[in-house]
Amino acid sequence: MSSRLPPLNPLRAFEAAARLGSVSRAAKELTVTHGAISHQIRKLEASLKVTLLERGARRVKLTPHGAALLPSVSAAFGEIAAATARMTRPSTGGDLVVSCVPALLSLWLVPRLNRFTEQYPGVRLRLSGSNDPDDVFDSDIDVCIRYGQGSWGDCWVRHWSDLELFPVASPTLLNVRPLRSIRDLADHLILHADDGREWQTWLAAAKALELGKGPHHFMGDARLAMEAALHGNGVALGDTMTASSLMAKGSLVAPFDLAVPAVDSFHVVCRNEAKAAPIVSVFIDWLFASRDEEDARAEVPAVARRSQRRGRRAKTA
Repeated sequence: MSSRLPPLNPLRAFEAAARLGSVSRAAKELTVTHGAISHQIRKLEASLKVTLLERGARRVKLTPHGAALLPSVSAAFGEIAAATARMTRPSTGGDLVVSCVPALLSLWLVPRLNRFTEQYPGVRLRLSGSNDPDDVFDSDIDVCIRYGQGSWGDCWVRHWSDLELFPVASPTLLNVRPLRSIRDLADHLILHADDGREWQTWLAAAKALELGKGPHHFMGDARLAMEAALHGNGVALGDTMTASSLMAKGSLVAPFDLAVPAVDSFHVVCRNEAKAAPIVSVFIDWLFASRDEEDARAEVPAVARRSQRRGRRAKTA
């Protein structure tokens, strides 16, 4: 059997056109002309002595020969891209110490650690839950993820994510004591993750500040407040980063269609000298890439929810 491979450029043109279903889109992706893509595909077909694509008015369609070839070609280009990425990635390995806000650590970072480990198997992580500002300057800590205003003195700081806050409760609690209106909060225990400021912000937006005079528990941080809510102890303030997975599982529900911007936000912080280390840089890059990927994935459901709310308001108008 001959080991001679077809020419590379025609294979790239075929793979892009077949994957995208369009010669024009393939031309745009590969930054060449429509005619160049068509020429390369014809060259490949001539080389293989088969027809690979049926050209339609709008989209191209794979022939049986094209359908048989595409998976192998796509896999091969994927392997080449992965190998190139490994070669150009900074050399990383060793121990990395990360200090993170407890709720974000438990509910966002830990569930996604396998993705980081798959990309950087040589990195050994040591994680600790804290929002202590002094940790930022601890020489034993490489990276901190902090909740605050972003002012941590002489260090490297980059804003990571803003938050929206909204009440959350367990379905079990709401089955026993429903929250049909904001006024029903008067019958519930309020769970605080801070000194009460964030609930005051939400109640002010709801025009219900007087409800802040009811029974309260102060839990010290958002992870404890969320745990208390999960066990049906009361109503906590969830946020768009840490509560989303619990809501997706049905463990918590948001009874009201009102969210307010949090006063503080998440920041990635580290000592200036630590930022220069490749192992620190790749972890920080991964944090921001993961955030961007999930923001893009969440945008479609968010648009759908806004459309549904507009539809409900139109029906009740």
